[in-house]
Amino acid sequence: MADQQGFPQGFYWGGATAANQLEGAWDEDGRGPSVDDHFTGGTKDTPRTITVDIRPDLLYPNHDGIDFYHRYERDIELFAEMGFNMYRMSISWSRIFPNGDDEQPNEAGLAFYDRVFDCCRAHGIEPMVTLSHYEMPYHLVEKYNGWESRELIGLFERYCRTVFERYAGKVRYWLTFNEINLGASDAGNLFETSMIRGFEGPASESHTTPQQRYQALHHQFVASARVVRYAHEHYPEFRLGNMDCFVLTYPETCDPADQLANQAEMRQRNWYCSDVQVRGAYPAYARRYWREHGIELHMEPGDLDDIAAGTIDFYTFSYYMSNVVGTHGSLAKTDGNMVTGGKNPYLKSTDWGWQIDPDGLRFSLNQIYDRYQIPLFVVENGMGALDEVTPDGHVHDSYRTDYLKAHVRAMREAVDDGVDLRGYTWWGPIDLVSAGTGEMRKRYGFIYVDKHDDGSGTYERLRKDSFFAYQKIIRSNGAEGLD
Repeated sequence: MADQQGFPQGFYWGGATAANQLEGAWDEDGRGPSVDDHFTGGTKDTPRTITVDIRPDLLYPNHDGIDFYHRYERDIELFAEMGFNMYRMSISWSRIFPNGDDEQPNEAGLAFYDRVFDCCRAHGIEPMVTLSHYEMPYHLVEKYNGWESRELIGLFERYCRTVFERYAGKVRYWLTFNEINLGASDAGNLFETSMIRGFEGPASESHTTPQQRYQALHHQFVASARVVRYAHEHYPEFRLGNMDCFVLTYPETCDPADQLANQAEMRQRNWYCSDVQVRGAYPAYARRYWREHGIELHMEPGDLDDIAAGTIDFYTFSYYMSNVVGTHGSLAKTDGNMVTGGKNPYLKSTDWGWQIDPDGLRFSLNQIYDRYQIPLFVVENGMGALDEVTPDGHVHDSYRTDYLKAHVRAMREAVDDGVDLRGYTWWGPIDLVSAGTGEMRKRYGFIYVDKHDDGSGTYERLRKDSFFAYQKIIRSNGAEGLD
């Protein structure tokens, strides 16, 4: 039932972050280095660099993040002031198992998340926890080359069972892998499957084969399904979801060749992983794709049974932009979330070239719900922008407010279309380190953080104008504040 032309009663409003991008304290209290700790900063035009050893002469922005590790109480208090009733966050795997294959978990790491979850609960905020958000103990990269190795399935299961047992009663909503479908690309490999053993140099020069990428995804599908099934059997109060990077694509023309090219793009970019995780089986179109790309998946007995038995309860996704697919060779290119694509002349773009398409969010929600008929959450949406602090200490970010309002209006239309949408968590409600570029200047937050790309700053928090705009939307459950 909608609330005064807004969203259904009980709708979740909040924000989303990743441990590696905001926590800092990268080597405190027993935490081991994560893959992200080996990435230097970069820019829109200069890729981040990967180093095997941590070098004292280089700046690694994830090491400090925005110091959430020491400031979480104040940050969660600010989230509550905005009106959040959900906070999507992640656990740092290397804070729990510093090497990933340790015999015992790190108690100090477990205790930290106890404090964070207790703080959320004290403010009436429901945690939604991503178990693996672009993060892996670097030791597993060195030893196994990340998810290329089947050994990671058991190690991931042990990590998940440890945190399930510890946080039962504090966390109900869990996601297994963040933007799992990006593991099918070289760019996603850097973060999502972490197959960079021994690699040093610009991140853009790290390459893997289709065989490696799709084998790694198979290992993740099995791991995710086993974890989901275990949770369903031992913690019936838990709800488990996937998380996809949804990049809607449109055909450039009505040429049937463009239509078929777009269908193929949507299948491989957006549907392949979620078809497995929602439906519990590889889709029929996968066989042709494997054959044409020289992919021969190694499966062990029981893998497909595990996948069938570990289907998710709800579907979550990130949505930032859309792209265009064509076969005529005339498309200009544009940037996006870990991917590039064809530029749409009807859309405006952010400072980083991501095309702004709120109507595409409505279209995507309808497509996803028509396909799967399970509850949906938009768990990442937002825009990176260049913010300026005025001399009197304000950030007038009307561009961010306009983006927010347009996408909330689109979601409201989708709900009216019949979509079972349960929640919305804006990406980076507080400024944090960009995953793709390592920048701080690419700011998403409603809360400004005084930290800069050279590592300087006071880390002071400051409410932007958009903070109050989102607060008004939440207070009315989406019925007001959208004009």
